[in-house]
Amino acid sequence: MPQTYTHTFDTPLYKGSVTINIGLFIDGKWVDPVDGGDRIDVVDPCTGKVITSVAGGTSKDVDIAVAAAEKAYKTSWGLKVPGSERGKLLAKLADLVEQHGDELAALEALNVGKPFHMAKMFDIMTITVPSLRYYAGWADKIQGKTIETNENKMAYTRHEPYGVVGAITPWNIPIVTLKIAPLLATGNVAVLKPSEVTPLTALYFADLVNKAGFPPGTVNIINGYGSTVGEAISRHPSIRALGFTGSTLTGRRILKASAESNLKKVSLELGGKSPVIVFNDAELDQAIKWASGGIFSNMGQACIAGSRIYVQEGIYDQFLQGFKKSAEVLTDATGGPFEPGAQHGPQVSSLQFERVMGYVNSGKTEGANVLIGGERQGNTGYFIKPTIFTEAKADMKIMQEEIFGPVCSVVKFKTEEEVTEWANNTTYGLSANVLTTNVARSIRMANNLEAGSVWVNSGPLPDVAVAFGGFKQSGNSKEFGQYALDAYTQVKAIHINIGQRL
Repeated sequence: MPQTYTHTFDTPLYKGSVTINIGLFIDGKWVDPVDGGDRIDVVDPCTGKVITSVAGGTSKDVDIAVAAAEKAYKTSWGLKVPGSERGKLLAKLADLVEQHGDELAALEALNVGKPFHMAKMFDIMTITVPSLRYYAGWADKIQGKTIETNENKMAYTRHEPYGVVGAITPWNIPIVTLKIAPLLATGNVAVLKPSEVTPLTALYFADLVNKAGFPPGTVNIINGYGSTVGEAISRHPSIRALGFTGSTLTGRRILKASAESNLKKVSLELGGKSPVIVFNDAELDQAIKWASGGIFSNMGQACIAGSRIYVQEGIYDQFLQGFKKSAEVLTDATGGPFEPGAQHGPQVSSLQFERVMGYVNSGKTEGANVLIGGERQGNTGYFIKPTIFTEAKADMKIMQEEIFGPVCSVVKFKTEEEVTEWANNTTYGLSANVLTTNVARSIRMANNLEAGSVWVNSGPLPDVAVAFGGFKQSGNSKEFGQYALDAYTQVKAIHINIGQRL
Protein backbone atom coordinates (compact mmCIF):
# COMPACT_ATOMS: atom_id res chain seq x y z
CA MET A 1 0.00 0.00 0.00
CA PRO A 2 1.22 3.54 -0.68
CA GLN A 3 2.69 5.39 2.24
CA THR A 4 2.30 8.90 3.55
CA TYR A 5 4.85 11.44 4.65
CA THR A 6 4.30 14.03 7.35
CA HIS A 7 6.51 17.08 7.61
CA THR A 8 6.38 19.12 10.79
CA PHE A 9 7.17 22.80 10.32
CA ASP A 10 8.31 24.59 13.46
CA THR A 11 9.54 27.90 12.09
CA PRO A 12 9.01 31.58 12.85
CA LEU A 13 6.89 31.95 9.70
CA TYR A 14 4.86 28.76 9.70
CA LYS A 15 4.08 26.12 12.28
CA GLY A 16 2.12 22.97 11.58
CA SER A 17 2.25 19.42 10.29
CA VAL A 18 1.44 18.62 6.66
CA THR A 19 0.77 15.08 5.46
CA ILE A 20 0.95 13.96 1.84
CA ASN A 21 0.56 10.66 0.08
CA ILE A 22 3.75 9.66 -1.73
CA GLY A 23 2.33 7.11 -4.13
CA LEU A 24 0.66 7.48 -7.53
CA PHE A 25 -2.80 9.04 -7.82
CA ILE A 26 -4.85 7.02 -10.31
CA ASP A 27 -8.64 6.80 -10.63
CA GLY A 28 -9.14 8.80 -7.44
CA LYS A 29 -7.05 6.40 -5.34
CA TRP A 30 -3.49 6.21 -4.07
CA VAL A 31 -1.67 3.21 -5.49
CA ASP A 32 1.82 1.78 -5.75
CA PRO A 33 3.57 1.46 -9.12
CA VAL A 34 2.68 -1.84 -10.75
CA ASP A 35 6.34 -2.89 -10.97
CA GLY A 36 7.31 -1.56 -7.58
CA GLY A 37 9.22 1.21 -9.29
CA ASP A 38 12.14 3.29 -8.15
CA ARG A 39 11.90 5.64 -5.22
CA ILE A 40 12.65 9.25 -6.13
CA ASP A 41 14.43 11.29 -3.48
CA VAL A 42 13.08 14.77 -2.86
CA VAL A 43 15.89 17.01 -1.64
CA ASP A 44 15.87 20.14 0.52
CA PRO A 45 17.88 22.64 -1.57
CA CYS A 46 18.89 24.58 1.54
CA THR A 47 20.72 21.62 3.04
CA GLY A 48 21.16 19.06 0.28
CA LYS A 49 19.49 16.48 2.52
CA VAL A 50 16.63 14.20 1.49
CA ILE A 51 13.19 15.34 2.69
CA THR A 52 11.43 12.13 1.68
CA SER A 53 11.16 9.84 -1.31
CA VAL A 54 8.15 9.36 -3.55
CA ALA A 55 7.06 6.48 -5.74
CA GLY A 56 8.32 6.57 -9.31
CA GLY A 57 6.03 5.29 -12.02
CA THR A 58 6.71 3.70 -15.38
CA SER A 59 4.97 3.48 -18.75
CA LYS A 60 2.77 0.71 -17.33
CA ASP A 61 1.39 3.10 -14.74
CA VAL A 62 0.75 5.67 -17.46
CA ASP A 63 -1.26 3.03 -19.35
CA ILE A 64 -3.39 2.37 -16.26
CA ALA A 65 -3.91 6.09 -15.67
CA VAL A 66 -4.91 6.66 -19.30
CA ALA A 67 -7.46 3.83 -19.09
CA ALA A 68 -8.94 5.36 -15.93
CA ALA A 69 -9.05 8.78 -17.57
CA GLU A 70 -10.73 7.42 -20.71
CA LYS A 71 -13.40 5.75 -18.60
CA ALA A 72 -14.04 8.96 -16.67
CA TYR A 73 -14.24 11.00 -19.86
CA LYS A 74 -16.79 8.65 -21.42
CA THR A 75 -18.95 8.15 -18.33
CA SER A 76 -18.66 10.89 -15.72
CA TRP A 77 -16.92 13.92 -17.23
CA GLY A 78 -16.40 15.46 -20.63
CA LEU A 79 -19.58 16.39 -22.45
CA LYS A 80 -21.52 14.14 -20.05
CA VAL A 81 -21.23 16.90 -17.47
CA PRO A 82 -22.64 20.39 -18.16
CA GLY A 83 -20.18 23.24 -18.12
CA SER A 84 -22.03 24.79 -15.21
CA GLU A 85 -21.32 21.70 -13.10
CA ARG A 86 -17.66 21.64 -14.12
CA GLY A 87 -17.47 25.29 -13.09
CA LYS A 88 -18.96 24.57 -9.66
CA LEU A 89 -16.37 21.88 -8.98
CA LEU A 90 -13.51 24.12 -10.10
CA ALA A 91 -14.80 26.91 -7.86
CA LYS A 92 -15.00 24.48 -4.94
CA LEU A 93 -11.44 23.36 -5.67
CA ALA A 94 -10.35 27.02 -5.64
CA ASP A 95 -11.92 27.44 -2.20
CA LEU A 96 -10.09 24.36 -0.91
CA VAL A 97 -6.76 25.55 -2.28
CA GLU A 98 -7.31 28.93 -0.62
CA GLN A 99 -8.24 27.26 2.68
CA HIS A 100 -5.08 25.13 2.55
CA GLY A 101 -2.90 27.88 1.11
CA ASP A 102 -0.48 27.84 4.04
CA GLU A 103 0.11 24.11 3.73
CA LEU A 104 0.65 24.30 -0.03
CA ALA A 105 2.94 27.31 0.30
CA ALA A 106 4.95 25.60 3.04
CA LEU A 107 5.47 22.50 0.90
CA GLU A 108 6.40 24.58 -2.12
CA ALA A 109 8.84 26.70 -0.11
CA LEU A 110 10.41 23.60 1.44
CA ASN A 111 10.73 21.78 -1.89
CA VAL A 112 11.83 24.68 -4.14
CA GLY A 113 13.69 26.77 -1.54
CA LYS A 114 11.81 29.97 -2.33
CA PRO A 115 10.77 32.28 0.52
CA PHE A 116 7.53 31.17 2.17
CA HIS A 117 5.91 34.59 1.72
CA MET A 118 6.66 34.45 -2.02
CA ALA A 119 5.17 30.97 -2.37
CA LYS A 120 2.02 32.06 -0.53
CA MET A 121 1.57 35.49 -2.12
CA PHE A 122 2.47 34.69 -5.73
CA ASP A 123 2.24 30.96 -6.39
CA ILE A 124 -0.92 30.33 -4.40
CA MET A 125 -2.83 33.60 -4.04
CA THR A 126 -1.85 35.36 -7.31
CA ILE A 127 -1.73 32.40 -9.71
CA THR A 128 -3.32 29.21 -8.38
CA VAL A 129 -6.53 30.35 -6.71
CA PRO A 130 -7.35 33.04 -9.32
CA SER A 131 -6.72 30.65 -12.23
CA LEU A 132 -9.11 28.07 -10.80
CA ARG A 133 -11.79 30.71 -10.28
CA TYR A 134 -11.18 32.30 -13.66
CA TYR A 135 -11.63 29.04 -15.57
CA ALA A 136 -14.53 28.01 -13.36
CA GLY A 137 -16.25 31.02 -14.89
CA TRP A 138 -15.37 29.90 -18.42
CA ALA A 139 -16.61 26.32 -18.05
CA ASP A 140 -20.17 27.06 -19.24
CA LYS A 141 -19.08 29.54 -21.92
CA ILE A 142 -17.26 27.25 -24.34
CA GLN A 143 -19.19 28.23 -27.44
CA GLY A 144 -19.03 27.84 -31.20
CA LYS A 145 -20.56 29.96 -33.95
CA THR A 146 -23.48 29.80 -36.35
CA ILE A 147 -22.10 30.73 -39.76
CA GLU A 148 -24.17 32.16 -42.60
CA THR A 149 -23.48 30.46 -45.94
CA ASN A 150 -26.62 30.34 -48.13
CA GLU A 151 -30.35 29.95 -47.71
CA ASN A 152 -30.25 26.18 -48.29
CA LYS A 153 -27.72 25.40 -45.63
CA MET A 154 -27.08 25.85 -41.93
CA ALA A 155 -23.52 25.61 -40.59
CA TYR A 156 -22.21 25.84 -37.08
CA THR A 157 -19.12 24.97 -35.05
CA ARG A 158 -18.61 23.22 -31.73
CA HIS A 159 -15.56 23.53 -29.50
CA GLU A 160 -15.13 20.02 -28.14
CA PRO A 161 -12.64 18.59 -25.64
CA TYR A 162 -9.90 16.25 -26.83
CA GLY A 163 -10.55 13.67 -24.14
CA VAL A 164 -7.43 12.43 -22.37
CA VAL A 165 -4.85 15.22 -22.15
CA GLY A 166 -1.32 14.87 -20.85
CA ALA A 167 0.29 17.57 -18.73
CA ILE A 168 3.94 17.91 -17.76
CA THR A 169 4.63 20.69 -15.28
CA PRO A 170 7.86 22.50 -14.29
CA TRP A 171 9.80 22.50 -11.04
CA ASN A 172 10.08 26.25 -10.51
CA ILE A 173 6.36 26.87 -9.89
CA PRO A 174 5.22 23.29 -9.35
CA ILE A 175 1.62 23.87 -8.28
CA VAL A 176 -0.21 22.23 -11.17
CA THR A 177 -3.30 24.36 -11.80
CA LEU A 178 -1.81 26.31 -14.73
CA LYS A 179 -2.56 23.24 -16.84
CA ILE A 180 -5.36 21.65 -14.84
CA ALA A 181 -7.77 24.61 -14.64
CA PRO A 182 -8.40 25.24 -18.38
CA LEU A 183 -8.05 21.52 -19.12
CA LEU A 184 -10.88 20.58 -16.77
CA ALA A 185 -13.02 23.60 -17.61
CA THR A 186 -13.18 22.51 -21.24
CA GLY A 187 -14.22 18.96 -20.31
CA ASN A 188 -10.94 17.10 -20.71
CA VAL A 189 -9.42 14.63 -18.27
CA ALA A 190 -5.78 14.69 -17.18
CA VAL A 191 -2.79 12.41 -16.87
CA LEU A 192 -0.22 14.66 -15.23
CA LYS A 193 3.46 14.30 -14.46
CA PRO A 194 4.85 16.77 -11.92
CA SER A 195 8.57 17.44 -11.91
CA GLU A 196 10.45 14.68 -10.14
CA VAL A 197 12.45 17.45 -8.42
CA THR A 198 9.44 19.18 -6.83
CA PRO A 199 6.42 16.83 -6.63
CA LEU A 200 5.16 17.64 -3.13
CA THR A 201 2.48 20.26 -3.89
CA ALA A 202 1.04 18.18 -6.74
CA LEU A 203 0.61 15.25 -4.37
CA TYR A 204 -1.11 17.42 -1.77
CA PHE A 205 -3.29 18.95 -4.49
CA ALA A 206 -4.51 15.49 -5.55
CA ASP A 207 -6.33 15.00 -2.25
CA LEU A 208 -8.03 18.38 -2.69
CA VAL A 209 -9.31 17.18 -6.08
CA ASN A 210 -11.03 14.31 -4.29
CA LYS A 211 -12.38 16.58 -1.55
CA ALA A 212 -13.86 18.89 -4.17
CA GLY A 213 -15.87 15.99 -5.58
CA PHE A 214 -14.35 15.44 -9.01
CA PRO A 215 -15.20 12.02 -10.44
CA PRO A 216 -12.48 9.37 -10.07
CA GLY A 217 -10.15 9.32 -13.07
CA THR A 218 -10.70 12.96 -13.95
CA VAL A 219 -7.24 13.88 -12.66
CA ASN A 220 -4.42 11.32 -12.45
CA ILE A 221 -0.93 12.18 -11.18
CA ILE A 222 2.07 9.99 -11.98
CA ASN A 223 5.41 10.80 -10.37
CA GLY A 224 8.40 9.84 -12.46
CA TYR A 225 11.31 10.85 -14.59
CA GLY A 226 11.04 12.54 -17.95
CA SER A 227 12.79 9.64 -19.66
CA THR A 228 10.13 7.19 -18.46
CA VAL A 229 6.82 8.78 -17.47
CA GLY A 230 7.30 11.91 -19.57
CA GLU A 231 8.25 9.85 -22.60
CA ALA A 232 5.28 7.52 -22.11
CA ILE A 233 2.85 10.46 -21.91
CA SER A 234 4.40 12.06 -25.00
CA ARG A 235 4.03 8.89 -27.07
CA HIS A 236 0.81 7.40 -25.72
CA PRO A 237 -1.65 6.78 -28.59
CA SER A 238 -4.73 7.49 -26.47
CA ILE A 239 -3.51 10.84 -25.19
CA ARG A 240 -4.87 13.28 -27.79
CA ALA A 241 -3.28 16.51 -26.55
CA LEU A 242 -0.42 17.49 -24.28
CA GLY A 243 0.55 20.67 -22.43
CA PHE A 244 4.19 21.13 -21.43
CA THR A 245 6.08 23.83 -19.57
CA GLY A 246 9.84 23.56 -19.43
CA SER A 247 13.01 23.85 -21.47
CA THR A 248 13.11 24.34 -25.21
CA LEU A 249 15.25 21.22 -25.61
CA THR A 250 12.66 19.03 -23.90
CA GLY A 251 9.89 20.74 -25.87
CA ARG A 252 11.58 19.63 -29.09
CA ARG A 253 11.74 16.06 -27.83
CA ILE A 254 8.04 16.11 -27.02
CA LEU A 255 7.19 17.42 -30.49
CA LYS A 256 9.29 14.67 -32.01
CA ALA A 257 7.56 12.03 -29.88
CA SER A 258 4.18 13.37 -30.98
CA ALA A 259 5.22 13.24 -34.63
CA GLU A 260 6.43 9.67 -34.26
CA SER A 261 3.31 8.47 -32.44
CA ASN A 262 -0.19 9.86 -32.97
CA LEU A 263 0.34 13.54 -33.86
CA LYS A 264 -1.23 14.66 -30.59
CA LYS A 265 -1.79 18.39 -30.20
CA VAL A 266 1.22 19.73 -28.30
CA SER A 267 1.11 23.07 -26.48
CA LEU A 268 4.49 24.35 -25.38
CA GLU A 269 5.47 27.10 -22.92
CA LEU A 270 9.25 27.15 -23.08
CA GLY A 271 12.29 29.16 -22.12
CA GLY A 272 13.19 32.82 -22.41
CA LYS A 273 16.01 35.32 -22.52
CA SER A 274 14.01 38.40 -21.72
CA PRO A 275 15.34 41.92 -22.33
CA VAL A 276 14.75 44.75 -19.88
CA ILE A 277 15.13 48.13 -21.60
CA VAL A 278 15.63 51.23 -19.46
CA PHE A 279 15.53 54.61 -21.20
CA ASN A 280 17.03 57.87 -19.95
CA ASP A 281 13.60 59.22 -19.02
CA ALA A 282 12.59 56.23 -16.88
CA GLU A 283 11.84 56.71 -13.20
CA LEU A 284 15.24 55.55 -12.04
CA ASP A 285 14.29 54.29 -8.58
CA GLN A 286 11.34 52.34 -9.95
CA ALA A 287 13.37 50.97 -12.86
CA ILE A 288 15.99 49.58 -10.48
CA LYS A 289 13.35 47.89 -8.34
CA TRP A 290 11.49 46.40 -11.32
CA ALA A 291 14.71 45.15 -12.92
CA SER A 292 15.93 43.65 -9.64
CA GLY A 293 12.66 41.82 -9.03
CA GLY A 294 12.53 40.72 -12.66
CA ILE A 295 15.81 38.82 -12.50
CA PHE A 296 16.31 37.87 -8.87
CA SER A 297 12.79 36.75 -7.86
CA ASN A 298 12.64 33.00 -7.28
CA MET A 299 16.45 33.06 -7.50
CA GLY A 300 16.25 33.75 -11.22
CA GLN A 301 14.44 30.46 -11.78
CA ALA A 302 11.73 31.84 -14.02
CA CYS A 303 11.21 31.63 -17.76
CA ILE A 304 10.40 35.36 -17.82
CA ALA A 305 13.51 36.40 -15.88
CA GLY A 306 14.93 39.63 -17.29
CA SER A 307 18.54 38.53 -17.66
CA ARG A 308 19.57 41.02 -20.39
CA ILE A 309 19.29 44.54 -19.02
CA TYR A 310 19.88 47.35 -21.51
CA VAL A 311 20.30 50.83 -20.02
CA GLN A 312 20.55 54.04 -22.04
CA GLU A 313 23.89 55.78 -21.70
CA GLY A 314 22.54 58.93 -19.96
CA ILE A 315 21.58 57.03 -16.79
CA TYR A 316 23.76 53.94 -17.11
CA ASP A 317 26.17 54.78 -14.28
CA GLN A 318 23.40 55.81 -11.87
CA PHE A 319 21.36 52.73 -12.69
CA LEU A 320 24.31 50.41 -12.26
CA GLN A 321 25.15 51.91 -8.88
CA GLY A 322 21.60 51.47 -7.59
CA PHE A 323 21.19 48.04 -9.18
CA LYS A 324 24.38 46.82 -7.51
CA LYS A 325 23.03 47.99 -4.14
CA SER A 326 19.83 45.98 -4.69
CA ALA A 327 21.95 42.86 -5.29
CA GLU A 328 23.95 43.60 -2.14
CA VAL A 329 20.72 43.81 -0.14
CA LEU A 330 19.60 40.45 -1.48
CA THR A 331 22.97 38.90 -0.74
CA ASP A 332 22.65 40.03 2.87
CA ALA A 333 19.05 38.75 2.94
CA THR A 334 19.95 35.24 1.78
CA GLY A 335 18.53 32.40 3.83
CA GLY A 336 16.13 29.51 4.09
CA PRO A 337 12.49 29.90 3.06
CA PHE A 338 11.21 30.16 6.64
CA GLU A 339 13.80 32.60 7.98
CA PRO A 340 12.34 36.04 8.81
CA GLY A 341 13.58 38.62 6.36
CA ALA A 342 15.00 36.12 3.87
CA GLN A 343 14.46 37.27 0.29
CA HIS A 344 16.94 35.13 -1.62
CA GLY A 345 17.19 31.36 -1.44
CA PRO A 346 19.03 28.47 -3.07
CA GLN A 347 18.86 26.99 -6.55
CA VAL A 348 16.47 24.07 -6.60
CA SER A 349 19.02 21.24 -6.93
CA SER A 350 22.70 20.40 -7.20
CA LEU A 351 22.22 19.93 -10.93
CA GLN A 352 20.75 23.39 -11.32
CA PHE A 353 23.46 24.86 -9.10
CA GLU A 354 26.18 23.37 -11.30
CA ARG A 355 24.40 24.51 -14.45
CA VAL A 356 24.14 28.12 -13.28
CA MET A 357 27.74 28.19 -12.04
CA GLY A 358 28.78 26.84 -15.43
CA TYR A 359 27.25 29.91 -17.06
CA VAL A 360 28.92 32.20 -14.51
CA ASN A 361 32.29 30.64 -15.30
CA SER A 362 31.58 30.92 -19.02
CA GLY A 363 30.92 34.64 -18.65
CA LYS A 364 34.19 35.11 -16.81
CA THR A 365 36.12 33.07 -19.38
CA GLU A 366 34.64 34.95 -22.34
CA GLY A 367 35.67 38.29 -20.88
CA ALA A 368 32.61 39.74 -19.15
CA ASN A 369 33.21 41.64 -15.92
CA VAL A 370 31.68 40.44 -12.64
CA LEU A 371 30.39 43.56 -10.90
CA ILE A 372 29.03 41.60 -7.94
CA GLY A 373 28.44 37.97 -7.04
CA GLY A 374 29.65 35.24 -9.34
CA GLU A 375 30.24 32.70 -6.60
CA ARG A 376 28.65 30.30 -4.18
CA GLN A 377 27.25 31.65 -0.94
CA GLY A 378 27.96 29.61 2.17
CA ASN A 379 29.01 25.98 2.37
CA THR A 380 25.63 24.27 2.73
CA GLY A 381 22.92 23.85 0.13
CA TYR A 382 22.79 25.34 -3.34
CA PHE A 383 23.02 29.10 -2.75
CA ILE A 384 24.48 31.40 -5.43
CA LYS A 385 25.05 35.09 -4.82
CA PRO A 386 23.01 37.48 -7.00
CA THR A 387 25.35 38.11 -9.93
CA ILE A 388 25.68 41.12 -12.24
CA PHE A 389 27.92 41.09 -15.31
CA THR A 390 29.00 44.17 -17.25
CA GLU A 391 30.89 44.46 -20.53
CA ALA A 392 29.11 41.42 -21.95
CA LYS A 393 29.07 41.00 -25.72
CA ALA A 394 26.03 39.91 -27.71
CA ASP A 395 27.55 36.60 -28.80
CA MET A 396 28.50 35.41 -25.31
CA LYS A 397 26.68 32.40 -23.89
CA ILE A 398 25.42 34.45 -20.94
CA MET A 399 23.71 36.78 -23.46
CA GLN A 400 22.28 34.09 -25.73
CA GLU A 401 21.28 31.12 -23.57
CA GLU A 402 18.76 30.80 -20.77
CA ILE A 403 20.62 30.61 -17.44
CA PHE A 404 17.66 30.10 -15.09
CA GLY A 405 19.52 31.52 -12.13
CA PRO A 406 20.24 34.85 -10.38
CA VAL A 407 22.60 36.02 -13.12
CA CYS A 408 22.20 38.99 -15.47
CA SER A 409 24.18 41.31 -17.74
CA VAL A 410 23.82 45.10 -17.84
CA VAL A 411 24.64 46.65 -21.22
CA LYS A 412 24.82 50.31 -22.25
CA PHE A 413 22.95 51.48 -25.39
CA LYS A 414 22.55 54.74 -27.28
CA THR A 415 19.45 54.70 -29.48
CA GLU A 416 16.01 53.14 -29.61
CA GLU A 417 16.78 51.51 -32.96
CA GLU A 418 20.01 49.99 -31.63
CA VAL A 419 18.47 48.48 -28.52
CA THR A 420 15.49 47.10 -30.43
CA GLU A 421 17.84 45.18 -32.70
CA TRP A 422 19.84 43.89 -29.73
CA ALA A 423 16.75 42.90 -27.78
CA ASN A 424 15.42 40.84 -30.71
CA ASN A 425 18.79 39.17 -31.33
CA THR A 426 17.94 35.86 -29.66
CA THR A 427 16.19 32.61 -30.50
CA TYR A 428 13.74 33.26 -27.67
CA GLY A 429 10.73 35.56 -27.57
CA LEU A 430 8.86 35.04 -24.32
CA SER A 431 8.71 38.44 -22.66
CA ALA A 432 10.26 41.90 -22.50
CA ASN A 433 10.16 44.96 -20.26
CA VAL A 434 10.28 48.60 -21.31
CA LEU A 435 10.82 51.37 -18.78
CA THR A 436 10.17 54.88 -20.08
CA THR A 437 7.84 57.81 -19.37
CA ASN A 438 7.49 58.53 -23.10
CA VAL A 439 4.12 57.08 -24.08
CA ALA A 440 4.77 57.07 -27.83
CA ARG A 441 8.10 55.30 -27.34
CA SER A 442 6.57 52.69 -25.06
CA ILE A 443 3.98 51.81 -27.70
CA ARG A 444 6.59 51.71 -30.49
CA MET A 445 8.83 49.45 -28.45
CA ALA A 446 5.96 47.16 -27.43
CA ASN A 447 5.02 46.80 -31.10
CA ASN A 448 8.57 46.20 -32.33
CA LEU A 449 9.83 43.75 -29.72
CA GLU A 450 9.62 40.08 -30.71
CA ALA A 451 8.03 38.81 -27.51
CA GLY A 452 4.72 37.27 -26.54
CA SER A 453 4.33 39.60 -23.54
CA VAL A 454 5.65 43.12 -23.05
CA TRP A 455 5.44 44.88 -19.69
CA VAL A 456 5.73 48.67 -19.75
CA ASN A 457 6.97 50.38 -16.59
CA SER A 458 6.76 47.23 -14.51
CA GLY A 459 8.38 43.89 -14.02
CA PRO A 460 7.01 40.65 -15.46
CA LEU A 461 3.76 40.21 -13.52
CA PRO A 462 1.41 37.75 -15.25
CA ASP A 463 -2.34 38.05 -14.85
CA VAL A 464 -4.57 34.99 -15.17
CA ALA A 465 -7.00 36.91 -17.39
CA VAL A 466 -4.31 37.92 -19.91
CA ALA A 467 -2.72 35.58 -22.46
CA PHE A 468 0.83 34.49 -21.67
CA GLY A 469 3.14 32.67 -24.06
CA GLY A 470 6.09 33.19 -26.33
CA PHE A 471 7.23 33.77 -29.88
CA LYS A 472 10.01 31.90 -31.70
CA GLN A 473 11.55 29.12 -29.61
CA SER A 474 9.75 30.23 -26.46
CA GLY A 475 6.67 28.22 -27.34
CA ASN A 476 3.66 27.78 -29.56
CA SER A 477 0.63 28.37 -27.35
CA LYS A 478 -0.83 30.53 -24.61
CA GLU A 479 -1.39 30.07 -20.91
CA PHE A 480 -3.98 32.21 -19.12
CA GLY A 481 -6.93 34.14 -20.46
CA GLN A 482 -9.45 32.97 -23.02
CA TYR A 483 -6.61 32.05 -25.38
CA ALA A 484 -5.56 29.14 -23.16
CA LEU A 485 -8.84 27.40 -23.97
CA ASP A 486 -7.64 26.95 -27.55
CA ALA A 487 -5.02 24.44 -26.38
CA TYR A 488 -7.69 22.15 -24.94
CA THR A 489 -10.53 22.29 -27.46
CA GLN A 490 -10.86 21.17 -31.07
CA VAL A 491 -13.27 22.83 -33.49
CA LYS A 492 -15.84 20.71 -35.26
CA ALA A 493 -17.74 22.16 -38.24
CA ILE A 494 -21.26 20.85 -38.86
CA HIS A 495 -23.08 21.41 -42.17
CA ILE A 496 -26.86 20.86 -42.35
CA ASN A 497 -28.68 20.80 -45.65
CA ILE A 498 -32.06 22.52 -45.21
CA GLY A 499 -33.12 22.94 -48.85
CA GLN A 500 -30.67 21.81 -51.46
CA ARG A 501 -31.79 18.78 -53.49
CA LEU A 502 -30.12 16.73 -56.17
